[in-house]
Amino acid sequence: MVNVSLESGIEKIVSEFIEAGCPSARAQSIDERRQGYLDSVGLAGECEPVYQITDLEINGLILRIYRPSAQAKLPVAVYFHGGCFVSGGFETHEQQLRKLANLSGAMVIAIRYRLAPEYGYPAAHDDAFNATQLIRQQCAQWGGDPDNISLVGDSAGGHLSLVTALRLKEKTDWLPARQILIYPMLDATASSRSYQEHGTHYIITREALESGYELYFDQVPRTHPEASPILRSDLAGLPETHIITAQFDPLVDEGEQLYRTLLEVGVPVQCRRYLGVIHGFFQLSAISAAARESIAHVASLIRAQP
Repeated sequence: MVNVSLESGIEKIVSEFIEAGCPSARAQSIDERRQGYLDSVGLAGECEPVYQITDLEINGLILRIYRPSAQAKLPVAVYFHGGCFVSGGFETHEQQLRKLANLSGAMVIAIRYRLAPEYGYPAAHDDAFNATQLIRQQCAQWGGDPDNISLVGDSAGGHLSLVTALRLKEKTDWLPARQILIYPMLDATASSRSYQEHGTHYIITREALESGYELYFDQVPRTHPEASPILRSDLAGLPETHIITAQFDPLVDEGEQLYRTLLEVGVPVQCRRYLGVIHGFFQLSAISAAARESIAHVASLIRAQP
């Protein structure tokens, strides 16, 4: 039975998923999972024109820069896409990245990090950290402001944003102005109650999330500090943090637990839960009012002065 509290557009796609027998992510090949993600991009709406889009490859790191205007010293948003560490890329997030650039007036820089199973831990984490360092060093010559950088990511990308901020805190002398974590994957042990409550019927299932952890972390213990950052004891000193969660998401509990933990250790933090939506709703602007509102909200955070 579909939950009647879902937004109508999301209720329709959830109903279709259930009627199809809740297809198993584990039964799909990696190619099928990646193609399925690409096949869903129409639910994100139209691709807006942007002033300038540039692809760069520097030191083996692949970036796509969305510049909304010719102005200099634009705020910079470093974006890490979702996809459970096994799928996703520029193509799956094109609509959202363009919208964020236009709405925020910021330079949005997306990272194409390495995916599992071809590349296991720490490949994606290293790509995220190294790309962020590179962007900090070079964004001024691209028209960005190195003193106003936001780290932004959804799902696995939210995980990478948080771990990148922790690495920066530990290894460098700078931090981003803020981090924006959109329904982040934080606990590879998958032990929260919401995994049980919302892990079967809402398209991005417990199985899909757990299999992503398994493929990327492989032999790494699930309690490793960069597999389950929610379990870490060194979260104090992180930059201003904004967390977005979704009501019917297996990850809702861990996202909100991170909010409570950051409050306890003195990190400036806000958490906003969107009702009637599922994991991945940020990419459903064509069918979800909450998606459209959340993109506008994230854009307003990126636009803020540090």
